Amino acid sequence: MSHKRIPKRRAAMAAGGVVALGAAAVLLPSANASQDGGSSDDAAAPRTLKAADAPDLASRLAGLLGDAFAGSYYDADEQRLVVNVVPGDDDQVIVRAEKAGAEVREVDNTLGELRNGARTLKSRATIPGTSWAIDPRTNRILVTADSTVTGAEWDRLESTVQGLGTGMATLKQSPGTFKTFASGGDAIFGGGARCSLGFNVTAGDGAPAFLTAGHCGVADDQWSEAQDGPPTATVDQAVFPGEGDFALVRYDDPATQAPSEVDLGDQAVPIGRAAEATVGQQVFRMGSTTGLADGQVLGLDATVNYPEGTVTGLIQTNVCAEPGDSGGPLFTQDGLAVGLTSGGSGDCTVGGETFFQPVTTALEAVGATLGDGTGTGAGQAGDGGAGAADQAGEENAGGADADGGGTGQAGEDAGGDTGAGADGDAIGGPGDAGDPGVSGDTGDLGDGTGAGAAAGSGPTG
Repeated sequence: MSHKRIPKRRAAMAAGGVVALGAAAVLLPSANASQDGGSSDDAAAPRTLKAADAPDLASRLAGLLGDAFAGSYYDADEQRLVVNVVPGDDDQVIVRAEKAGAEVREVDNTLGELRNGARTLKSRATIPGTSWAIDPRTNRILVTADSTVTGAEWDRLESTVQGLGTGMATLKQSPGTFKTFASGGDAIFGGGARCSLGFNVTAGDGAPAFLTAGHCGVADDQWSEAQDGPPTATVDQAVFPGEGDFALVRYDDPATQAPSEVDLGDQAVPIGRAAEATVGQQVFRMGSTTGLADGQVLGLDATVNYPEGTVTGLIQTNVCAEPGDSGGPLFTQDGLAVGLTSGGSGDCTVGGETFFQPVTTALEAVGATLGDGTGTGAGQAGDGGAGAADQAGEENAGGADADGGGTGQAGEDAGGDTGAGADGDAIGGPGDAGDPGVSGDTGDLGDGTGAGAAAGSGPTG
């Protein structure tokens, strides 16, 4: 099977992406720790688990604890899920959460109160250059204003935050400007704009396609692999602004080979399926401008007020990005597709906030599948069909239906059959081939990790 490659991007990433990988590689092995179920005699001890498994546990706890559940986040250092609990009159909620394997933290604000605060911000302070998301680590709403929010607008935002009550929200100002990261330049091209390809997918009718940012999709209908080159892909669906920032773009040639991988320049990360993000989770972003960057998820269900309009339902991170990175993939080291680069503030010199469209939401909306064909789900790796909750407190939509989408043994499918690094440059430890759901199976990001490219397939320039 032939794989469509883009030499220009390969050359650029070989020069820039590998350097970025070297900087990020120090952090990669921590994502490879396998789950330690602990002793059955110590049910109250927090479980050691991978970040990819955290959404499933959080989803089950959300259903178990009901109104007492006040969000959760992943502690990467301890490799534990921390669950916020508002006990109320039920003294057993903490015991139940601990027996399920979580580290429990008592907090003051319920998810309902935090959601109401977010609704108040939407109705009273929808100002271009602002954003907000529920932060389970502080049990508050994280409100951010960029450098354009001054004078009367800043006063209105500040008074709205204060009106929510003590301990409900935190307000900070970012030195940059919230903007979408599309730009004229060198990657996938359309209408004078430059963006990055996100993930290759299969459209509902079986045709090859890819996901990118919605603001790229509305910029032009046709995209090419080179500036001023012939069109190679056509936008099928695009959402921006509004309830997301995503687009499905079909390859014009139905014979296009579109492997499910993220191209890092000299190697590729196989992408097995899509998954929900977890606050505290380590993630990696690839973009045609800045190459590879890494960071953590800061918040979910984020609302961002861009100059073009308000976008809801995004992932907030501290991963840097710059113009031209729009639409690029956000993924985990063990091959889970998490997001599509939307926009933010700052750059990869000073840092800043960056927002991403959840891949699971985009796949469901456009009717496409990713990886092994179960891309619309977000089940626990190696545990078929388990749904994942939105940790920022949207619908606690977990579940364990066999058809919940999210089957896929990420450990085995995304890494167990993948070649290990050829020399000492392999990232992560060797995988335990055949153990489903163990992220160690995907730890080998060395030479020879499969063929083809997601971020560099098709029209990526």
